[in-house]
Amino acid sequence: MPVQWYPGHMHKASKDIKALLPQVDVVIEVLDARLPFSSQNPLLAALRGDKPCIKLLNKYDLADPEGVARWQLYLEQEHGVKTLAMVAGRPDKSQQLQELCHKLLPAKKTSGRLLQALIAGIPNVGKSTLINSLAGRVIAKTGDEPAITKNRQRIDIGDGMVLFDTPGLLWPNLENPNSGYRLAATGAIKDTAFSHEDIALFVVEFLLEQYPDRLKQRYSLDTLPALGMEALALIGKQRGCLRSGGVVDFDKTAKIVLTELRGGILGRITLENPAMMEQELAGLVVLREQKAAKKQARKQPSQNRLP
Repeated sequence: MPVQWYPGHMHKASKDIKALLPQVDVVIEVLDARLPFSSQNPLLAALRGDKPCIKLLNKYDLADPEGVARWQLYLEQEHGVKTLAMVAGRPDKSQQLQELCHKLLPAKKTSGRLLQALIAGIPNVGKSTLINSLAGRVIAKTGDEPAITKNRQRIDIGDGMVLFDTPGLLWPNLENPNSGYRLAATGAIKDTAFSHEDIALFVVEFLLEQYPDRLKQRYSLDTLPALGMEALALIGKQRGCLRSGGVVDFDKTAKIVLTELRGGILGRITLENPAMMEQELAGLVVLREQKAAKKQARKQPSQNRLP
């Protein structure tokens, strides 16, 4: 079943972006390097059209470098955008981003006109930290909770460039449930959207398949079970997350797993790859076709209805 969310300020943000785009020279979309597909917003792609775009893969220090490299190649070759992997807050990378913007639009700098960039991204992806680094001063409020920024800002960052910042923008209906779990796993959406146990189970099942050694090493497991719930139970026992009678406290265990994933304690992990996304998107196409067929069938008058 699709996940649905759409706070009022996010609706306003989408309207603001649409109104701003005619003034904008380049769009900088900040993504989470651990989930470049799930953390991008399809609404933004539709709004910007053929406007030059840089997809900035932030939180690179938490992501698998090989996975990030695959995503950069895919995004540049298949989607015709520029990419930059970085950790927001590092001045050298912030300078590199400005240089890339000017390289895309050299006529702006030579003419002396301001280069106007729109910076956008989903909540809790690091936009505010990036803006503060670009500006060289604290302008945008930062925090670990989603949806900190709620108002549009225009910021002169020097070197002939201004930024239009917008609130973190999610989409009203997320069809791919796996993307919803990935967003919840990294803290991009509030934990109330799913139960901690469900999110952690999704993460552990993924790690069993893609990064089994990380689980064994971090939680001192000699062997790994085939099922995610069994692995979660083992982790709970190892960490002493037990209720009376030796019953595993799965909520407490789940919070440990999620905290350690989000903090990079489990290692540098990428939660999706291009091939995985192509497969999931193909599955969504089939589901849409099935829904459309059922909807059409309901519209047809029953052939068995009595006159």
